[in-house]
Amino acid sequence: MTWRASSGVAVARQRADLLERARGFFRERDVLEVDTPALGRFAATDPNIDSLRVATPRGAALYLQTSPESFMKRLLADGYPDIYGICRVFRGGEAGRLHQPEFTMVEWYRRGLGLDAMIDETVAFITALLDRPGLQDADQLDYRDAFRRFAGIEPFAASIDELAEAASADADLRESLGADRDAWLDLLLSTRVAPGFADSALTVLRHFPASQAALARICPSDDKVADRFEVFYGAMELANGFVELRDPNEQRRRMLADLEKRRATALPPVPLDEPLLAALESGLPECAGVAAGFERILMIAAAADDIRDITTFAFDDTID
Repeated sequence: MTWRASSGVAVARQRADLLERARGFFRERDVLEVDTPALGRFAATDPNIDSLRVATPRGAALYLQTSPESFMKRLLADGYPDIYGICRVFRGGEAGRLHQPEFTMVEWYRRGLGLDAMIDETVAFITALLDRPGLQDADQLDYRDAFRRFAGIEPFAASIDELAEAASADADLRESLGADRDAWLDLLLSTRVAPGFADSALTVLRHFPASQAALARICPSDDKVADRFEVFYGAMELANGFVELRDPNEQRRRMLADLEKRRATALPPVPLDEPLLAALESGLPECAGVAAGFERILMIAAAADDIRDITTFAFDDTID
C-alpha cells in the first residue's frame, strides 16, 4: 500500500482538458448542466448492477447512486430542458483493468431526439473529447447482425445449448449460467462479438434484444428489439444509450421482474423507486439519454491500458 497517487500530473491535465471539452460540447448545444445527489433512498433494480448500501446511524438504508438517471428523469418530468451531468457514481464488485467502484459518468438527455440522432450525437461527443475527427466514421451494426458476423450465431433463435457451444463453455460454466439466455448473450458479446470490432475505431451496436431493454422503449417497428445502443472503442464499451421508456406501467413491470430475479438468485433486495415511477406517471417528455464512462475515454486519450493508471487514487483488484 502506498500513500502516493495512482496517476501523475500529466494525466490530471488531460482529465481537466477533457472535462472542459465536455462542458464546451454541451454548451454549444444549449444543454443545461445539473447537479444530482450521489446518495439516495432508492437503487437500481437491475440484477446486473450492485449498489453500495450506506447505513445511517439509526439504521436507515441509503444507496450510493450507480447512475444519475432517476434524478435526471425526475427533472425532465418537472419541466427541465435538455440536461447533462458529470457525476461521481458507485458500483460494487467492480475493480480491475476496466472498472473502479467509484468513477465519473457523463450522462445527458435530449428531448425529441430519436435513436439515430442520439447515436450521432454520442459519436460526436466522443470524437470531440478525443479530438480525432476520423472517429466520426463509426461502424454501426444491429445486435443481430453483429452476432451473426462475429459469433456465427442467430442470437434471437439459438437454443441455450447452441449459445453455450458458441461460448466453448465447460460443464462448470454451463451450470453457472444455466438457462439464463441474456447471461449467455452477454458472455458472447464480451468474448466473441466485441473482440471482433475494429481496433482504434468506434463501433455502435444497436437494437439490443427486448429482454435487455432496461430503461429503453421497445422499437416501434420491431417488438423483438429495444431502442438501445452501445458505443465501443475496439472491444471496450464507452457509452450506453436509450430512447427512453415513458410508460410507467411497463417500467413498474420491468422493475418488479428485476426484483423477482434478485430474489430467485439470492441478490440483495432494493426498494422500488416510486418517485421515478411517479415522475413517469406525471409525464416524461419524449427523449433519449446516454451514459458515457469518462475514465474510459480518458484511457484512450492517455493511451492507457488500465483504468487505474488514469485514476488519481485507484482501488486495486483485491477489493471485495
